[in-house]
Amino acid sequence: MKSSFSKIINSETPVLIDFYADWCGPCKMLAPILKQVKDEMGEAIKIVKIDVDKNGSIASKYNVRGVPTMLLFKKGKQLWRQSGVLQKNDIVQVIKSHS
Repeated sequence: MKSSFSKIINSETPVLIDFYADWCGPCKMLAPILKQVKDEMGEAIKIVKIDVDKNGSIASKYNVRGVPTMLLFKKGKQLWRQSGVLQKNDIVQVIKSHS
């Protein structure tokens, strides 16, 4: 995952990374919201889910201490970060403001 992660975040298309865990209740609430974001934005956004229990080195590299945590990247640069659950319109607005 490490080598492909750097390829993923270096995309021209904005990439929203969702750090989550299977045991996390709020993460389960966020999953359908992110699906709605993808449905609305289509090819304008890539959404990648990363399980912190299986990818601890990536999570620690980005100082992810709690889940869910979302990071927005474009061309390898971190543009935005937020922990917790946001509503679809708030996430769409953040992505559009950084596109």
